[in-house]
Amino acid sequence: MSNNNLFRKELIGIALPVTLQSLLQSSFAMIDQLMIGQLGSGSIAGIGLGGKFASLYTVVLGAVAAAAGIMIAQYVGAKDEKGIGRGFYLNLFLGLILAGGFMTVCFLFPNAVMSLYTKDEEVRNLAAVYLKIYAVSFSLAAISTIMAVFLRCIGKAALPLAASFFSVILNTGLNYLFIFGMGAIPAMGVRGAAAASVIAQASGCLVTVVYFGRMGKAKRPCMSVRMPREAWMQYLGILSPILICEFVWSLGENGYAVIYGRMGTDSCAAMTMTGPVQGLTIGLLSGLSQAAGIMVGRHLGKEAYEEAYRESKRLLLCGAAGSVVLSLFLVLSGRYYISIYNTEPQVQSAAYGILLAFALISPIKVQNMILGGGIIRSGGMTRYVMWIDMIGTWVFGIPLGLLAAFVWRLPIPWVYFILSLEEVIRFFLSLVIFRSKKWMRRL
Repeated sequence: MSNNNLFRKELIGIALPVTLQSLLQSSFAMIDQLMIGQLGSGSIAGIGLGGKFASLYTVVLGAVAAAAGIMIAQYVGAKDEKGIGRGFYLNLFLGLILAGGFMTVCFLFPNAVMSLYTKDEEVRNLAAVYLKIYAVSFSLAAISTIMAVFLRCIGKAALPLAASFFSVILNTGLNYLFIFGMGAIPAMGVRGAAAASVIAQASGCLVTVVYFGRMGKAKRPCMSVRMPREAWMQYLGILSPILICEFVWSLGENGYAVIYGRMGTDSCAAMTMTGPVQGLTIGLLSGLSQAAGIMVGRHLGKEAYEEAYRESKRLLLCGAAGSVVLSLFLVLSGRYYISIYNTEPQVQSAAYGILLAFALISPIKVQNMILGGGIIRSGGMTRYVMWIDMIGTWVFGIPLGLLAAFVWRLPIPWVYFILSLEEVIRFFLSLVIFRSKKWMRRL
């Protein structure tokens, strides 16, 4: 088989299931918001802000999963069975510990947390209710996410996709039932949306765990968490920058949410309405980032450095082409999506303006996702990505957002576009690191 055909086969085999799974996961938020969107701007804003704080855990868990993916992919390439086991179990245990910490905060202090995001008492109470219920899913997410990483790295990406598909179908039915009520089941509104998501994610997690348990002892990762001091230092050297980077980046994203929330309920609702579309658009190309981490990581594990660099460039070109096509589609179809919501005309107009701004910045965002989230991390040099993200978010994004919102007092679409220009800074910094090839190394 030629190199081109092998590249396409491997890319499709990894990226397609991951992309479909990402789209299915993004549809959780879209289904919730489309149904809640029929209840008005306050409920939309409440779910948006509650979900934004919950995303702190999602992003931190994603950092742990990224570390697991780097380790498992390289150990699979090196055929190191004990290394694969360490990469799996260490990160699974860490994900569960972090889930416990976030769940404690959400259970005990939901109103205090949401008071940071908005001054609107009704929106704050709705957000707190949603957050407290939704937090039940955090430990389930830790289990299914780390198991999905392992399955992808060994070429079994279809199973996590099937589990996500089952979850989304169940979530859709339960959303309608719990939000609006039917027969003896009362209408629960925001509470119903949160409960439906938790039940659906629990079901998807159960499917993954059952499959994992039936794989057979020989195929499952061997239980191994013991490592020499050098291996522990290497693990911490990989995980710490990703964890710091993703947490600080997510704090920045939550800082953006605070800016939108403090601009008023209409601005917050408009931003929340566009969130699912942004998630789906990025989700369509998220498989390229995951594929980059696994494919390039395998080459680095075998010390095939030139092949790793060559495939990295091809993956970036694929991302550029796909993101431009999706941006054009978004511009043409954005008004139809916004019209589905039962909100005021000024909210719909602001939401469409945000979609246009996102369409402009999306191609650069996708390149950053593939470079930082996949290629540069694949060699374990995660500190580069940490500094790039911190500079982009805190040196440029947050200050620009504060200026645009509260000094220049611009409308929400312009505020979003101006603070999103930090993606341009990230891209140029990432490109310098990529071309230097300093990220290319074997663990």
